[in-house]
Amino acid sequence: MLLGIGNELNGDDAIGCYIARNFRSEGWQTIDCGIVPENYIGVVKRIKPKLLVVIDAAEMGLQAGAIRRLKKEYAGSAFISTHSLPLKEFISAIEKYAKKILLIGIQPKQTLLGTPLSNEAKGAAAKLMEILEQEKWHEIEEFRE
Repeated sequence: MLLGIGNELNGDDAIGCYIARNFRSEGWQTIDCGIVPENYIGVVKRIKPKLLVVIDAAEMGLQAGAIRRLKKEYAGSAFISTHSLPLKEFISAIEKYAKKILLIGIQPKQTLLGTPLSNEAKGAAAKLMEILEQEKWHEIEEFRE
């Protein structure tokens, strides 16, 4: 299962939503959570996925479009906070329902109100969707502060 999180009005912050709407691979269920991922806790609880991939824009101080696996501990500081429930709390609420949670951040180029997705974000989305389809998520570099 893949949950895409983000704010459609804030440029690259929408990257999780963009991926959720565009990723189609056999055996995957995708949900565009927008800015309210907590609305989907019940869905995760009901399905109990073996793998739950959560994707959002994350300010990591890297080059725009960089993709990183993040530990839950970074969910409170790296992710752009445009969501009604902090991502760290959301992960805590769902972690007991999924065998494995993979938290993925994409470094945004721009998160200004009214800006479109950058080419860097779209390129990262295409790359990440390919990685997920090929089940090579272990190859995504882990974020280190």
